[in-house]
Amino acid sequence: MSGSITRPLASLNPHAAARRVAPSYLSAVHPHIAMADFLIVGAGIGGLTAAHALLGLGHSVRVYEAAPELREVGAGVVLGANAMRALHQLGLHDAVQAHGTPVLHLNLLDQQGRILQAADTSVFTQKLGFDNLGIHRAALQQVLLRGLPAGTVVLGKPFERFAETPTGLAVHFADGTTASTDFLIGADGLRSRVRRQLLPQAQPRYAGYTCWRAIVDAARLQLPVGESGETWGERGRRFGYVPVGGGRVYWFACLNSPTPQNPAFRAYRVADLQREFAGFHAPVPDLLRLTRNDQLLWNDILDLKPLRHLAYGRVLLLGDAGHATTPNMGQGAGMAIEDAAELSTCLATAPDPAAAFREFERRRLPRTTRIVETSWRLGQVGQLENPVLTGLRNTLMRLLPAAVSRSQMAWLYEPPT
Repeated sequence: MSGSITRPLASLNPHAAARRVAPSYLSAVHPHIAMADFLIVGAGIGGLTAAHALLGLGHSVRVYEAAPELREVGAGVVLGANAMRALHQLGLHDAVQAHGTPVLHLNLLDQQGRILQAADTSVFTQKLGFDNLGIHRAALQQVLLRGLPAGTVVLGKPFERFAETPTGLAVHFADGTTASTDFLIGADGLRSRVRRQLLPQAQPRYAGYTCWRAIVDAARLQLPVGESGETWGERGRRFGYVPVGGGRVYWFACLNSPTPQNPAFRAYRVADLQREFAGFHAPVPDLLRLTRNDQLLWNDILDLKPLRHLAYGRVLLLGDAGHATTPNMGQGAGMAIEDAAELSTCLATAPDPAAAFREFERRRLPRTTRIVETSWRLGQVGQLENPVLTGLRNTLMRLLPAAVSRSQMAWLYEPPT
């Protein structure tokens, strides 16, 4: 989308004082819940959704974000039916759905465009009552921002550290200011500073491949409605695309790299990607042709080795801060949204937030761990370079019984227990 990398998301005053109450949410208060003050570090998808969840229970919430302004990023996400169900629980489903487009078919292909697996997700989405949704990440973030009371989000406040006090926590920021709170939620992403204080040894791990992304206006291509595709090519080359609404398509392209932050790949432009993916089937060449150099985003693929804990007394790790995953299952944003909904459930039933944090950990860790580990293995298979192994992989994928694929989708989409 033109200008998508530089246009601010919303006109938020980075120095605005956060409101400690949210009158519009108080009608949803559960009378048996003791109200508490929560401070969230990070205004990404997880942090903003968690703010909605906490305000919906009548708690006081402030969200502190390091960036001086929130900008659009030219990347898309798929919110699975599981994430859309979680948004429904928090009263956010309709607002988010209006800014995306349903994704009904997931096709896995080889480099020549032959089907390896074809998944019609409507069997599950109709059963659940929620579609998978392709959406621009910036549009999702903007919907979540606009739904919060003015002053809830404070920008330009990099988190430095927290310290226990007799009554709660003192949260220190890089500008020398301090905020007091009852409970702290670290939702500050893969490189979480909150997690670093708790677990300095828990560092992001490199998956062995790197990725370019962009969102382009592809209306002229007239791609099949509701269809996304991913191609597992030769020599560790992978390309995928997802519609995100309004004729726009989000695409990603992955290449193996022996080292992270490879300077050769840092210099890549659209012409380089066209050369790398020249032998791929349509619409891969067409999507690259529609892409400008200034629309490209480049990142190495990283995740976080599964942690043993998410709850640390008055502190909770949420979203990528606690369970960052490679994008191979399309569940990064979805897991953060599920976290927020699960936190709401736990807080509505546990006697105090610290107990709710422990229950959250008990309920979430098995699922998030399985997704992180499965996504890691899937990425290794998708990025195979050896021609013999690649051929064997493709043959096995074609022979994989449909029942196995349905079982995997059932586990992913259906309500966690």
